Amino acid sequence: MPDTTTSTQLIRQARDAGDLSATSYDTIMLAPDIGTQIQAGLGVVPDDVAASEVTLVTLMPDDSGSIAAARNEASVRLGHNEVLASLDGSKQADGVLVHTRYLNGTVLNPCRPLAEAERMTEQNYSASHGTPLYDQAVVVLGTVIAKAKELEAAGIPTRTITLLVSDGEDLHSRQQTAASVRALVEDLRRTEMHVVAAMGIDDGRTDFRAVFGAMGIPDAWILTPANSAREIRAAFRLFSQSAVRVSQSAAGLAGLGGFGA
Repeated sequence: MPDTTTSTQLIRQARDAGDLSATSYDTIMLAPDIGTQIQAGLGVVPDDVAASEVTLVTLMPDDSGSIAAARNEASVRLGHNEVLASLDGSKQADGVLVHTRYLNGTVLNPCRPLAEAERMTEQNYSASHGTPLYDQAVVVLGTVIAKAKELEAAGIPTRTITLLVSDGEDLHSRQQTAASVRALVEDLRRTEMHVVAAMGIDDGRTDFRAVFGAMGIPDAWILTPANSAREIRAAFRLFSQSAVRVSQSAAGLAGLGGFGA
């Protein structure tokens, strides 16, 4: 079993520093096996980060069966990969870390330099699972919090931007609720060094603004593309533009009002 000491210590440090509320701390620490899941995403150690400051870009692509049923696997793969390509073309590319964890927990990219980040392919991505949206959002955001704290403790200023992607409402969470995700999102936003965004791919019935709004994500940071390849890829491009803006920010992120703002 992987050693979870590092992830547990980092979450405790975030609480002690006032970055995590007691509610968020309990949400993370009381969930079974979450330390192991966070540990799997921490990736590169601070001593191996060459940049003097870092932007951590996290993507949680949906790998539920409905993505395949709607024939959107290729669009999700291309969208993710275009985000990385856009960042790779920016002046701040050397300071970008990438973290990719699918909706059902598979870690494609533990936090690693952009130059080393794997692209999504037919071989490493199969949309054939469920929709544990709340459970996995807590794992993803817990990893973001832990990694940011680890880098900051090493003297590396860190900004983060995270995109949660789903084409349906939560159906398979067993531990978390929208309220527990909200507590984490609000803690992250309060520091003004983190952006949490979401993309809801239209399934013809889900009100994604209500779903993600209940999770604490501001309306201005919610994308709702139609169920088409063109709109899905356009939504990923909007996110990539925001990720580049975050990487270029010299201070806090409070001034970023949302996509395109």
